[in-house]
Amino acid sequence: MGSLSIWHWIVVIAVVLLLFGRGKISDLMGDVAQGIKAFKKGMQDDDKAADKPAEPAKSIEHTGAPTAARTDVGSKAV
Repeated sequence: MGSLSIWHWIVVIAVVLLLFGRGKISDLMGDVAQGIKAFKKGMQDDDKAADKPAEPAKSIEHTGAPTAARTDVGSKAV
């Protein structure tokens, strides 16, 4: 009783076709195919974005004259 024979599958497929019709099933499969294509395109776009070299890090260079370091921390200037 636990196994399904070919006749069970034929009845199930016939009921599904009667309930949903051929048009709805083909539309559903078309939507699934479009979803898969969109997913693959998105994955390719991500790969292309990862392949691009990142812009070099911007840094600010200090070109002014260095200030004199204080060696005399505890005394007051007069």
